[in-house]
Amino acid sequence: MNDKLFTHPIPEPVPIGCYNPKDVVFLLKNLNGLLTETDLQTREQKIQSGGHYSEMLPIEYEPTKDYLDLFYQTLHESATKVAKAVGIVSERIFQNNGPKMVLVSLARAGTPIGILIKRYLLEKKGLDLPHYSISIIRGRGIDENAILYILQNHRGAKIQFVDGWTGKGAITEVLRQACADFKAKYQFELDSDLAVLADPGHCVKTFGTREDFLIPSACLNSTVSGLVSRTVFRTDLIGDKEFHGARFYEELLKGEVSNLFVDTISKEFKELKLQDAKFQNIDDNAEVSWQGLKSLTTIKEKYGIKDINFIKPGIGETTRVLLRRLPDRVLVDSIENTKLKHIMLLCEDKGVPVEEYPYLTYSCCGIVKQIS
Repeated sequence: MNDKLFTHPIPEPVPIGCYNPKDVVFLLKNLNGLLTETDLQTREQKIQSGGHYSEMLPIEYEPTKDYLDLFYQTLHESATKVAKAVGIVSERIFQNNGPKMVLVSLARAGTPIGILIKRYLLEKKGLDLPHYSISIIRGRGIDENAILYILQNHRGAKIQFVDGWTGKGAITEVLRQACADFKAKYQFELDSDLAVLADPGHCVKTFGTREDFLIPSACLNSTVSGLVSRTVFRTDLIGDKEFHGARFYEELLKGEVSNLFVDTISKEFKELKLQDAKFQNIDDNAEVSWQGLKSLTTIKEKYGIKDINFIKPGIGETTRVLLRRLPDRVLVDSIENTKLKHIMLLCEDKGVPVEEYPYLTYSCCGIVKQIS
C-alpha cells in the first residue's frame, strides 16, 4: 500500500451518537458547545445568497404525536419489505467484494442502512465486518481524514460506500469526483460504487430496489440516525487532522428510535430465504440511466426554477425538504398514493401546497422556495 497514506496518521475517534459501537463507529468530531442551530428562514437566505449548507445546522424538527404514530405504523408495515431490500443489496455487495471489506456509510441517512447491511452479512454469511460512518458534503467532497483513518487501520481491505437512497444522484457524483481527487493526491484508488437501499433515480448499480417507497428511517432526523446531526465542515471548527463535525443531540435521548428501527428490521433477516425469487433475479448489469435526473428538466422549466438543486426528488429527499428547508410546494404522482401519508401530514402541518403531477419518475418531489 502507498506510503503516502501513512505520512499523515489520524488520531482515534472519540465516541459520538447512541448506536452500539459494535454496529458502527462514527468518524466525526463532536461539535457540542461550538455551534448553535440556525432558524430555517435565516439558513435558507444564507444558502441562497452563496453560503454553504455544511457551515450551519438547521433546528431539528420535533415531530407531532400523529407523525410519530405514522413512523411506528410504517415501520411495522414495511419491516419485511425493507429487510428484503437490505438482503438484496447485501448479496450484491458480497458478490462484488468478497469477505475482505469495510462498510463505510455516508452520514447520516446511510448510517442505519450500513448497520442493517452489516447485521445481514453477519447473520447470513458469518461475516463481522468493520463499519464506519463518515461525512460527504456536496461542494466540499468526502472527509479525507476519515478515509485515511480507515485505510491506516484496515490495510488491504476494500471499501464499500453505503447510503440510504438516491434522489438526483448528486452525492453519487460527489463521491465519484472525491475518489478521483483522492487518487490524484495519494495515488490510491478507491471504488466509488455506492450501495443504496433504494435507487429511484437509476444512478447506481448496487441497490436493493428501484421503487420509490418510504424507508421509515427517512421519516425522521437525528432520532432515527443515532442522535447525530447532519455533518458540518468549517475550517474554524475542524483542525488539520480532525474529522468533519456533527452535533450529538443527547438531549433527545428519550425520543430516540434509532436502535428500534435497526432492531425491528434485523429481526426479519432470519425469515428471509435466499431461494426467494427476489434474490434469484439479481441483475448484475442493471443500467445506470440517470432517468430520474432527466425527468426533472421539465419540472424546472414549468415552474421557472433557476437551480435544479431546488428540486428534491423522491420520498426521502422530499421528506428532508419538509423537515429542514423552506418548501415552496410538493409535487406528487397521485394524491391517493398510500406511500405518501407522512408527506401529506407534514404538508398539512406546515401549510405547504400539494400538487398532483402525473408521469413523475418518483412518487413525489419537494420544491425549495426561491428567496429573491
